[in-house]
Formats: sequence, structure tokens, C-alpha cells
Amino acid sequence: MGRKDPRIDAYIEKAADFAKPILRHLRKVVHAGCPNVEETLKWSMPHFDYKGPLAGMAAFKAHCAFGFWKGSLIVPGSKEAMGQFGCITKISDLPKADVLTGYVRKAVELNEQKVKVPRPLKHVKKDIPMPADLGAALKKNAKARATFDGFRPSHKREYLEWITEAKTDETRRKRLDTAVEWMSEGKARHWKYQQAPPRAASPAGRARRPGAR
Repeated sequence: MGRKDPRIDAYIEKAADFAKPILRHLRKVVHAGCPNVEETLKWSMPHFDYKGPLAGMAAFKAHCAFGFWKGSLIVPGSKEAMGQFGCITKISDLPKADVLTGYVRKAVELNEQKVKVPRPLKHVKKDIPMPADLGAALKKNAKARATFDGFRPSHKREYLEWITEAKTDETRRKRLDTAVEWMSEGKARHWKYQQAPPRAASPAGRARRPGAR
């Protein structure tokens, strides 16, 4: 059998009047779809677990929210991890009870099979070609060119983005001049925010402790 948490009873009692029947309905549906569900509180909101996180609900000032942890695999067209049903202000905003119970059973099945939600593919940034004006400036400054060539790809990109994203020609010229100056000094684009390594104190510079010989 499942386990009810008295803290959820207290949560429902403290909710706004419009939210109480919604929360009670959701709780009933979850228990109907998963008799062995265990209730708990996470982030001060009611949650339901069964072999891992299953679903969660919450009440706010003007609406309620309910969602499955693996919602993108359960609710058609959903891509969110929680709150697949939008702002719920009344029970009729939710799918019919039998449909919602079916979603709960699907969530149970996924947890039993230890199915994981696929992670979204990372957005691959397009390469930024060397701007003609920067290329020309680097050719005239050997130190800056050597620094740029020695940068990691991420550091090169920081300078390329900074220059190519300038909104006006004047801003671009200023950024170009500054970039070449900094690189000639061996500096990365965000050198101001990089913590300098601590200096090792030399024996001669160390303060002598009182009484030390």
C-alpha cells in the first residue's frame, strides 16, 4: 500500500479555497493510478514518489500546477519536466480523470523500467571566421598575433564575438584597437575577471615574528 504524508494534508488546508478541490482531486488520481505511491514534500511542495520521483503539485495565489518528472515521455506534446498542464484554476482545466490516471500509470511504468528522459542536444556554436580588419591588425602586431594563435578556441571566440557583435562601426574600431592592445600584452578578453595566481613570499620579504631569532 502507498503512504500518505500528513504534511500534504496540512498543505492543502493552507491553500486558497479555489485550490483545495484541485489538490484533493490530483492526490486522488495519483493514488488511483499508483496504489503504492509514497507522498513527500520537496521544496515545500507536495510530491509523489514510486521507485523514484513520479509527479508533483503546487498551489499558488491564483493557480495550481501539476506535472510529471518525465512529462515529455508521458504527456503528448509536452517538453517540460513539471507543469505540463499550464495554470490550473479549476478541475475542468485538467484532462478527464481516466486520462490523467492513464498518465500516472505511464509514469509508473517508466520508473519501473528505469527509463531516463533523453537530455537535449547541446547547441553547437558555428565557427566565426576571422574578420578581415582583425586579421589585418594582427599581421601588423606580432605579439598580438602570437597571443591569439596561442589561445584556446574558447578564448579566440570571445574576441571574435566581441568584435563582430559591435553595433556600430565606431564601436567596432574601438573594440578592435583594444583587442589588439590587450593581446599584445598577452591578455585574454576577460582578463580583468581572472584571478591572478598568489605570489610566493620570498624569505627576505617575510615579516619576522616577535621574539624570533
